[in-house]
Amino acid sequence: MADPAFARSPPLPADSAAASVNHDAGPPLSPAGHCGSLARLSSVQRTIEQFLDARPFERGPWLAVGFGAGIAGWAALPGPWQWAALIALCAAAMVFAALLGRGTGADHTARAIMAMALMVAAGCTTIWAKSALVGTPPLALRQTAMLTGRVVDRIDTGGAGPVQIVLAARIAGVERPMLVKVIVPDALDQPGLIVGATITARARIGPPPPPMLPGAHDFAFAAWFAGIGATGSLAGPVTLIESAPPRPSLRRVQAALHAHVVAHLPGSAGAIAATLVSGDRGAIARADADAMRDAGFAHLLSISGLHVSAVIAGVYLLLLRTLALIPWLALRVRLPLLAALGGALAGVAYCLITGSQVPTIRSAAGAVLVLGALALGRDPLSMRLLAAAALVVMLFWPEAVLGPSFQMSFGAVIAVIALYGAAPVKRFIARRDESAVIRLARHGAMLLISGLVIEAALMPIALFHFHRNGVYGAFANLLAIPLMTLVTMPLLALALALDLIGCGAPAWWATGQSLDAMLWIAHTTASLPGAVTTLPMMPGGVFALCVAGLLWLALWSGRVRWYGLIPAVIGAAALAGTRAPDILIAGDGRHVGITGLGPDLVVLGETRGHLARDSLLQAAGMAGIPQALEDWPGARCTHDFCALALTRAGRRSVLLIAHSHRRIDPETLAPACAQSDIVIADYTLPASCHPRSLRVDAALLARTGGMTINLASGTVRTVAATSANHPWLRWRIASDGQ
Repeated sequence: MADPAFARSPPLPADSAAASVNHDAGPPLSPAGHCGSLARLSSVQRTIEQFLDARPFERGPWLAVGFGAGIAGWAALPGPWQWAALIALCAAAMVFAALLGRGTGADHTARAIMAMALMVAAGCTTIWAKSALVGTPPLALRQTAMLTGRVVDRIDTGGAGPVQIVLAARIAGVERPMLVKVIVPDALDQPGLIVGATITARARIGPPPPPMLPGAHDFAFAAWFAGIGATGSLAGPVTLIESAPPRPSLRRVQAALHAHVVAHLPGSAGAIAATLVSGDRGAIARADADAMRDAGFAHLLSISGLHVSAVIAGVYLLLLRTLALIPWLALRVRLPLLAALGGALAGVAYCLITGSQVPTIRSAAGAVLVLGALALGRDPLSMRLLAAAALVVMLFWPEAVLGPSFQMSFGAVIAVIALYGAAPVKRFIARRDESAVIRLARHGAMLLISGLVIEAALMPIALFHFHRNGVYGAFANLLAIPLMTLVTMPLLALALALDLIGCGAPAWWATGQSLDAMLWIAHTTASLPGAVTTLPMMPGGVFALCVAGLLWLALWSGRVRWYGLIPAVIGAAALAGTRAPDILIAGDGRHVGITGLGPDLVVLGETRGHLARDSLLQAAGMAGIPQALEDWPGARCTHDFCALALTRAGRRSVLLIAHSHRRIDPETLAPACAQSDIVIADYTLPASCHPRSLRVDAALLARTGGMTINLASGTVRTVAATSANHPWLRWRIASDGQ
């Protein structure tokens, strides 16, 4: 807690043990002891062989896990030498496995080691190669320049914020063309500013921003793999050089569908309906999006497996039932095959119309594999089919593995398949002679259990990426998912179909009522006491432990699967002990957060912008509205600086934080710095400023990026220390550090 006494505050400026040998341990082991050790080793080897031999169908999905682990290893390791070392280590493991399999009877073990090592190396190589081929070195410095280029994408927000466009542009003074993503202020927008148009305009641009804090969302990473080299905003009038050619395109179809839906369904319901049709989430009000996130069904706003599956299943069943009414066709053609083909085409069309985003493509690929299994009479709920779909996605979009969408969608499906593949669940859901009421109650119970299992599986992912998770998500989804898939989406499709003959008004009204009901569920659930649990930044090692344990639980069968509880419980215990850093300093130096001063995060700096405010709150694992440091009673502030004292673990630290850009006379500032432990400023402090522990100014932040400080342990984490050697940030650090 803060020390209320400010008499001492600064004046405000106008294993060695493992190597030891126990000589009393007795005589050395006898040859018989060596034989016993070899016998035990041989017994372990036989046990592993028997285990692998008994599970031929459960080994395959681990190959996809190995490929993903190679991608994660590339992201976790700092640079090319370490990536090459990982690949070399995998090659050595394959050589060792080949030697192990010679005449030892360990064929399964040897093949398992070789296969996993090969997949890890392949995953690391795949994302490394894509990074080298696709990644675009960003603009070196922030600047105001003239842009001339063609609009390749336009992102409308439906009034929720300014329009954004992506330009394939040439920048004055820069030799190479690049993709530039810029915000278009409302005053500069015009009807001709659409995809295909060629424009020129003045813009304030710079390299894509790195994470604001260690562990925060990395915009530079996303921009690197999207080929975007600069971001910013238009600052001058837009001159239309050439209008977009009048040819049809998917983007125009999406825009037309979006406008058509919004015209028939205004307000929040229309914004969500337009998202389901076109994939554009920009028009959804922030309050509604936050409520759905806190209620645990934000996934309903992202076109992914649920929506694609609903479309494909609806078309499959409709075709199957309709074609069965034609006797000639039903007697001569395999109707499931025709229905599967129609469902697959519908899924691909829906994927294209909604923007062909990676989650949608991933879901369409998985759904097509499921349709193929149904057409061939195979089990569609198979871990091997899911692993095949995951491999397809990872081959083409390896960077998706590192994002929450991939992890949460595949995690949810893995949880469902593992649950319904368990022997007790199979017995519970087996068909039996019973009344309709009991059958309905049994299915309802399974739906609730499925929701609870999915929530438990996805909680570590949600806490790692978003630092918050809805507590009542399983119960809310029990209502929201059937409402979306069985009511809203069929009604929306019916409304669009009836509009072709001009009588879709009743269907639009019903669609709006269903969406209003879903929003009511979201806001009601999110407003319940304790509806949201928050957590500070989760260490990567803890997240890896949780994921490894959950995968072990899901992918194996029998008693051995319960060994996965060991890493999962260890990770959960470490997670429960995670505490927020005491001080959070954004990379720009203008936003500083301080925890431990009460229930609210105390901040210095303007927090009207959602990005800065949300980043500070998420990193601290806190909710609510931040409290301004200037208004906190424990701080002493002047026009230029705020001073406060923090006591952590019995250690008192004095902070001096600048909150104006006015340079103070060095001779006046020096005594205050000398009596402070940490001095923070968003500009370069004079050389005469020497605090007792740490000086954080623009010069240091240009080299380190944002940072967090734990006063009790003296630990400082920086963006540069965790990811500055990666190509999308290495260019930024080098340019800013010059």
